Amino acid sequence: MWNEFKKFALKGNVLDLAVGVIIGAAFGKIVSSLVDDIIMPLVGLFVGGVDFSKLAITVGDAKIKYGSFIQTVVDFLIIAFSIFIFIKIINKRFKKKEEAQTAPKVDKKEELLTEIRDLLKEQ
Repeated sequence: MWNEFKKFALKGNVLDLAVGVIIGAAFGKIVSSLVDDIIMPLVGLFVGGVDFSKLAITVGDAKIKYGSFIQTVVDFLIIAFSIFIFIKIINKRFKKKEEAQTAPKVDKKEELLTEIRDLLKEQ
């Protein structure tokens, strides 16, 4: 059982997933800081100096923090857009590499035959 667990835990997919989760968490913190410290203050200035994180409505004893919700939605949109751009760039690079690798290799005989065909067509 121990050997099976080691095989499972040390598989490439599991390790890749672990690295992805750790990097994703760090990336999320960076984007949250970007939103909290840079973007939302600028948005607040354009809206007239409103600090979204402080917006709330009190209904009875309950305090509804809709400003915090707006902040979280903006966080999500920026993170989703950042990941979209990142994946798009990566896919473009891998596509170019795959196209280069899958390009058919022309045999010398085929190359000569193609040249002869093209010369015959010209005449």
